Amino acid sequence: MADQLRVLVVDDQALVRDGFSVILEAQPDITVVGEAGDGEEAVSAALELRPDVVLMDVRMPRLDGIGATARICAETDARVLVLTTFDVDEYVYDALHAGASGFLLKDMRRDELVAAVRTIAGGEALLAPTVTRRLIAEMVDRGRSAPVGWRPEGRLAALTARETDTLRLVARGLSNAEIAAEMFVTEHTVKTHVSNLLTKLGLRDRVQAVVLAYESGLVVPGAASG
Repeated sequence: MADQLRVLVVDDQALVRDGFSVILEAQPDITVVGEAGDGEEAVSAALELRPDVVLMDVRMPRLDGIGATARICAETDARVLVLTTFDVDEYVYDALHAGASGFLLKDMRRDELVAAVRTIAGGEALLAPTVTRRLIAEMVDRGRSAPVGWRPEGRLAALTARETDTLRLVARGLSNAEIAAEMFVTEHTVKTHVSNLLTKLGLRDRVQAVVLAYESGLVVPGAASG
């Protein structure tokens, strides 16, 4: 990547912030433009510094990561990667609705953190299959209702049959290459389908597509994926 990726690190623990910053600053294509210790600081920093990616803690004083994510996604073009110590955390589900592009556990390896930042900055969503899909399935299965803007009535009808099939496979956590193999098409065709369905459904990225697929009943939690 020719351009430097600008990252804002947000966590209420200084040692955690420092650790993430050191790892990221060691990369030739990543620059940590700032740090913040709570959600209010994060929003102010994001508005001032205009980072490409925000690493966002969930539980923080003053304003938590959910509220900060919602404001940052609404007021800037930054993409938010939520970091949590909890592998099943209801707050993460709320973060996805707030506009986060994905999340990882804080016990990830260094290379996973770096890869995650690059993935998010590149416009892709980041799904940790063993955590995110289970979390979404559990929340939907428990009857969590979606915000008004997420109601799927009539929206799935706008999709073509191929776009609907693509959405099902995206919700199963398949990559573009895996979807291409499943549908016997090229990866370019899959990317086109994904782009079209996101536009038609008014969604930001694949994470929101997964949530909508569960909430609309297109994909049923616990059902066979074949």
